[in-house]
Amino acid sequence: MLLIPCPHCGERDEIEFSCGGEAHILRPLAENSITDAEFADYLFLRENTKGVFLERWRHAAGCRRWFNMARDTVTHEILEVYPMGALPESDAGKKAYKENWRRKSAAEAAAKPSKSKPSGKGKKA
Repeated sequence: MLLIPCPHCGERDEIEFSCGGEAHILRPLAENSITDAEFADYLFLRENTKGVFLERWRHAAGCRRWFNMARDTVTHEILEVYPMGALPESDAGKKAYKENWRRKSAAEAAAKPSKSKPSGKGKKA
């Protein structure tokens, strides 16, 4: 059994937590269009890493808060725990984030606001 360090409650048994799967999956914005195949990749494909993996966890039987974790799936060693919305700070976590196939996907690019053209409003003639 894992002992998971909840950032809010301290170290607790794994049984108190639920894993929410892969972390850092950005949803494409409605204003950006992607193909059906690219959306299917975003929706259904998940990383299945042997080694360092970035996961979302929720302390279901405690504070009920979500957090991210960098964990080695081979040794089950927890490398770091960090808040939702933040990026990993450990070298292994940064490398896992950077090398994830999603960073180069169309869905990831579509998750950023599109650069809109100036409307011309507010210009003085």
